[in-house]
Amino acid sequence: MPFEKVRGLKIRYEVIGDQGPWMALTTGGRRPFDEFLPIAKKIAAHDFRVLLHDRRNTGASDLLLEAHETEEHTWADDLYELLNNLNAFPAFISGSSSGARTSMLFAVKYPAVTRGLLLIRPTGGDFAAKRLPDLYYDQFIRAAKANGMAGVCATDAYKGRITLNPEHETTLMAMEPQHFIDVMEGLRALFVAGGGLPVMGVSDEELASIKAPTIIIPGNDNTHASINGQIVHERIKGSQLHQLPIQDQDVPIIEWAQWAAHEPEIADVFIKFMKQTVKGETK
Repeated sequence: MPFEKVRGLKIRYEVIGDQGPWMALTTGGRRPFDEFLPIAKKIAAHDFRVLLHDRRNTGASDLLLEAHETEEHTWADDLYELLNNLNAFPAFISGSSSGARTSMLFAVKYPAVTRGLLLIRPTGGDFAAKRLPDLYYDQFIRAAKANGMAGVCATDAYKGRITLNPEHETTLMAMEPQHFIDVMEGLRALFVAGGGLPVMGVSDEELASIKAPTIIIPGNDNTHASINGQIVHERIKGSQLHQLPIQDQDVPIIEWAQWAAHEPEIADVFIKFMKQTVKGETK
């Protein structure tokens, strides 16, 4: 399990493929990168190098809980350093859901090294704005208030992280519960401040500033409704929109595993987009 030191933290990563242009692919939620291994292998088979990584505070990567800025901003900066350490610039930047938010912010902050932007299941709308703060923050605040850090460690999310890296339990149990609560409340406030934007966490001005070639594949659940992808397409001038043969469903979320049947089409669309972008650079 390779790790790279990124801004003082150990970040778990894997590179799929050994030649060709670089692509960084970031999962949604706060999940480890493993669910993207199948699609990464499909893309890498066409002469691309695909970087997968566990963002800080997710998966097996180190924990460092701070509330100076949104997690997506922090993850974008970490990704920049990781790609730089791997000599992987310029790179195509891609992600789903929170990974898509991270990718958009990366393109805003680091346009010179963003070769292209490939977005899956952008997030927005009232349903997501109400659901996600509890999923990301409130449930852990309640656990810490009720049972201290042992309660946090007992939540499904942190149990999964501890399974991947047992050191997480030691790190968490050494925290003062009130400090943990304060950080979670700070992160929640930052998240909610961007929750009402048409594209969650990314302003219209930031979207309009993106000049990298961009393609968007919308989602089809209440958290990632297809309209969210259409809004991103409208805000990023010159972007492309690829609609999968799916209809919106009135469910809170469709897990990535349920999209397995669409992975070949997503991979094919992304491969063609990246090859066309590289070809266009030489004209």
